[in-house]
Amino acid sequence: MTRDIAVVAFGQSDTLRSTAEHSEVEMLMPVLHDVLERTGLKTADIGFTCSGSSDYLAGRAFSFTLALDGVGAWPPISESHVEMDGAWALYEAWTKLLTGDADTALVYSYGKSSPGPVRDVLTRQLDPYYLAPLWPDSVALAALQAQALIDAGDTDEPALAGIAARSRATGNPHAQLRGPVPHGDYLVRPLRTGDCPPIGDGAAAVVLAAGERARELCERPAWIRGIDHRIEAHALGVRDLTDSPSTRLAAEKAGAFARPVDTAELHAPFTSQEVVLRKALRLGDDVRVNPSGGALAANPIMAAGLVRIGEAAAAVHRGESDRALAHATSGPCLQQNLVAVLEGDPR
Repeated sequence: MTRDIAVVAFGQSDTLRSTAEHSEVEMLMPVLHDVLERTGLKTADIGFTCSGSSDYLAGRAFSFTLALDGVGAWPPISESHVEMDGAWALYEAWTKLLTGDADTALVYSYGKSSPGPVRDVLTRQLDPYYLAPLWPDSVALAALQAQALIDAGDTDEPALAGIAARSRATGNPHAQLRGPVPHGDYLVRPLRTGDCPPIGDGAAAVVLAAGERARELCERPAWIRGIDHRIEAHALGVRDLTDSPSTRLAAEKAGAFARPVDTAELHAPFTSQEVVLRKALRLGDDVRVNPSGGALAANPIMAAGLVRIGEAAAAVHRGESDRALAHATSGPCLQQNLVAVLEGDPR
């Protein structure tokens, strides 16, 4: 890397079970205003804008163009979009700033899971010839992964219940589920309702800045020391579901193993996936994992990964972390994984 790039601001909406009374633009605008106010920037001051969302969730093609009304696309702006979680939009913006074509970037993402049966919608990610026609939904596939972990002796149902309870004990005011949430009945054995993420709508945004511009905009920038993303084979039958080689490789390339981290924000929508990620990322008991509650407390699809980066950066901003790891995933059973390492200036 030839430039130092940092997250200088992070904002998010409350994650709600339904936002039927609001459009995507109405849900997004307060978040964009908040994140820009934190830096004192205006839309005209942003050198590059990148967004992440899914047309499948919205149910219409090119739905992301409507969200640009919330950004303000006139006069014309330098803008891009990824049909992915906002964490991958952040990766594109980070790359843009590395080239020197811009000094600041606005990254945002949003998702409304409430309008339709999200478990069915997510089957469209699967292999269209052999797997998708069988309609195995996201929870059923995660249950296969959980059972593989139990059979391998890596975890058991009480341990999974402990992960759920710890995640939802968060004090995060934006979380959808907080406090003593019952673990519930089996949804797809061995996963109970408490092992699965809530369905909710939400949005998030971050501002990136390069070099001294970052220090001008933020008292303690969260410097991105490394970021990388990798992908597993598409066919679930050729993968070991108890491990995540792509996460391990992304972490290695991002420099996560060079020095210990004190905080980790993991995008683990299911309790069993935290077990896989902890092993792949070599996280010990001394690392604070998901103090924000993670995706088990709030899982706005297409924004939850960006929220993990934002929460890790916010911990650095507040002085609660000196070196944090953020992880984002997409696809069934941790198919695609992104890892970022963020650091604050020495105190």
